[in-house]
Amino acid sequence: MYTAPSQRLAASYAREAAASRVASASPHELIMMLFDGLLASLLSAKGAMERGDVAAKGQAIGKAVRILEEGLRAGLSPEGGELSGRLEALYDYCGRQLTWANLHNDVKRIDEVIDLIKAVADAWQQIRPQ
Repeated sequence: MYTAPSQRLAASYAREAAASRVASASPHELIMMLFDGLLASLLSAKGAMERGDVAAKGQAIGKAVRILEEGLRAGLSPEGGELSGRLEALYDYCGRQLTWANLHNDVKRIDEVIDLIKAVADAWQQIRPQ
């Protein structure tokens, strides 16, 4: 597949900008970026599902599950007590819902995960350090 030089340049710039943003972010901002990426992947998966684009749906759901597992869940502190335990259970539940949604083209399950993650992301945003 041919990619125009301007498209390659724009993609390279976007990668560099993202890397710079991550490098200068606080731990709180990094978690917010994970929530933003997760929600973007979920919306992408939902759109792909509605269009019948199986490959894009699988990629978007796969990315969402990786963010849940390797980003949010892996970042939970073992010393976090009850809150960490509840978040771990929520992320596990969301991962299972996304697997079901992927296998059965179930948009409602993606919507449920979006609602759950938005609530946690909103709460996280409210506790941002001053």
